[in-house]
Amino acid sequence: MERLGTGIGWRPEIADAVEEMPGIDWVEVVAENVCPAHPPESLLRLRGRGVTVVPHGVSLGLGGADRPDEGRLTALAERARALGSPLVTEHIAFVRAGGALTASPRLEAGHLLPVPRTRDALDVLCENVRIAQEALPVPLAVENIAALLAWPEEELTEGQFLYELADRTGVRLLIDVANLHTNHVNRGEDPALALAELPLEAIAYVHVAGGFERDGVWHDSHAHPVPRPVLDILTDLASHVAPPGVLLERDENFPEPSDLERELAAIATAVESGRTAPVRPVPDADPTPVSDVAPGPERRAAGTEAARQRLALAQTSLLSALVAGTPAPEGFDRVRIGVQARSLAAKRADVVAKVAPELPVLLGEGYRTAFLSYAQTHPMTGGYRQDALEFTESLLLAGRPHDAGVRRELREWWLDRSGPAPRSRRPAARVARAAQRVLLGR
Repeated sequence: MERLGTGIGWRPEIADAVEEMPGIDWVEVVAENVCPAHPPESLLRLRGRGVTVVPHGVSLGLGGADRPDEGRLTALAERARALGSPLVTEHIAFVRAGGALTASPRLEAGHLLPVPRTRDALDVLCENVRIAQEALPVPLAVENIAALLAWPEEELTEGQFLYELADRTGVRLLIDVANLHTNHVNRGEDPALALAELPLEAIAYVHVAGGFERDGVWHDSHAHPVPRPVLDILTDLASHVAPPGVLLERDENFPEPSDLERELAAIATAVESGRTAPVRPVPDADPTPVSDVAPGPERRAAGTEAARQRLALAQTSLLSALVAGTPAPEGFDRVRIGVQARSLAAKRADVVAKVAPELPVLLGEGYRTAFLSYAQTHPMTGGYRQDALEFTESLLLAGRPHDAGVRRELREWWLDRSGPAPRSRRPAARVARAAQRVLLGR
């Protein structure tokens, strides 16, 4: 595997600082935020200096019951080519559910949700990963995610699940040590045991990030400094294998560049401590190799479609409880379901405010309350831009906000963005129909 070195997550808010940071060998960029035809100039300058750029996908949903969407795969491949990347990465997660497999409306989570560590989910994930590998021009690595809740009756540990995934598909692993810490706090899972069960030779690189604890729940925020327990897990990993690359993630509350540089230095120290420390004993793992108890290829070939159906029903039931207020599926912790549901709604409000910054400006302090109220009865069924438009439409149809001047400005904003082109370039008849629908409540 190519040695990547020291990296940082490239974000527009810190683009200038990243370009000036010493010792940055590579950066990672959210794939969906880059236009392959017109990459940000900052990324092009970094590439010109020999800095590697890796696209990191967040919307493919490889852990979902459906096969990967061809359009999303094509888009990810285009970004890899445009950035000259040696690999691309995605998550072991599901991000949507419902649809044809369940004959129910499609629901979007707007967030990465955990895959059950079951044979069904593993069979589906392996097939989805193979489909993605065939469609991509460079190797794929997949990331373990953080979770606020656990699926009942899981059949494999995280380490076993990842080991067999890598063994059956040859996929590389992106190990997020912050997510191992999150799952330790939230699910009682031992990070050392997970590392002991991993195929360390499959690691492509490592993520390090910060978070915070509230009411006994760890939130993987990517908006806080990296805590000592996360650095300790990194040291433990580095005592067993030299990671090809280590990257600092930060998505919110960006500190001064000097603070980011200090975090990068602390990460480097943690890795060096692992390299020079005696190897610590690891917890006892399951002595039976996972492959010895795994179903054979005949069972997998015959059962994948049935597994997709079962997984679709399970994931749709959970996502519906999280975003549509239906009862929690049997076996789940209802308190954690509530925590996750509130977290999803809050993130949804935050992201809509970013993709449509005019809305919180027009609605002022009432924006967040109005959006969270809307989210309780309107699950997200498309992307965040569509969500912003549908939220605005619901306000206008309800005659809100009460201030006529603000409502008029909001209507103008909605009309200008509710079609495939700005209103100034749309046919007058289409504008008239759109306006009539809002004004007449249809």
